[in-house]
Amino acid sequence: MKLNGLLEITLGGMGYELVGVERPAKGGLLRIYIDKPVGVTVEDCAAVSHQVSRVLAVEGVNYDRLEVSSPGLDRLLKGERDFARFAGQRARVRMRVPVDGRRNFTGVVREAGAGRLQLEVDGRVLSLEIGDVETARLVPNL
Repeated sequence: MKLNGLLEITLGGMGYELVGVERPAKGGLLRIYIDKPVGVTVEDCAAVSHQVSRVLAVEGVNYDRLEVSSPGLDRLLKGERDFARFAGQRARVRMRVPVDGRRNFTGVVREAGAGRLQLEVDGRVLSLEIGDVETARLVPNL
């Protein structure tokens, strides 16, 4: 079974969502980002680390160091599901191709569906193709 699928099953059974996996080419590091509706605590990270290390040992997945963390306040948004989940919040979006002569937008996510993101920027709602989004992150309210 592939690593992401294995982690999704393991974390799902524990009540967590797998947000992302990083596995840099050098160093043997395996970094896992998790989330849950009420937020992630240090205790959550420790519990996931403990369980995932056991599962990876059983499955024979090689790594030197495991890090488990929350995606943070400025979490990366990946795909329609994330945009829909964080509707009403501010996001910074960078497009692969210019839209109205711009590639960078900061605004409020209004909705997402049918492969499109509705982003309100400066009082105007833009309809952006989610497949053309290069990166998107939440903008924390500090």
